[in-house]
Amino acid sequence: MFSSPVRYVMDKRKLLLAAPHTTVFEAARKMADRSTGAVLVMHDDELIGILTERDAVYRVIAQGRDPAATSLAEVMTPSPKTVSPDKTFGYAMMVMHENGFRHLPVVEHGKPVGLLSARNALDPDLEEFVSEARRRTYIREAG
Repeated sequence: MFSSPVRYVMDKRKLLLAAPHTTVFEAARKMADRSTGAVLVMHDDELIGILTERDAVYRVIAQGRDPAATSLAEVMTPSPKTVSPDKTFGYAMMVMHENGFRHLPVVEHGKPVGLLSARNALDPDLEEFVSEARRRTYIREAG
């Protein structure tokens, strides 16, 4: 599994994008609706930041800020590290571990295409999914 390319492990459905002026409250509601732990902050099609559920707790709630009056730009992590979908999942997990974060945007040709979470490594169905994705890719390329 750890040698699998990120593109087979990432969850495209959990990719959530928002503008810098979006409030933390709005972002948190969207995160809850999509069952995702992070929102990527975009400006003019450029990834400029990330806000995670942990950031919302530590940088907003614990600081006594009003989530409805605090913009993502005020509390996001700017210029987040990213990973290519062609890198291995093991490499991506190492980047997350070495830098102490749990979410890693997947970027291809300068555009976000997915989001990796440390939770991906704990998913018991992941190995089966990766195997099936590889099988389908092989059939498609061979056919």
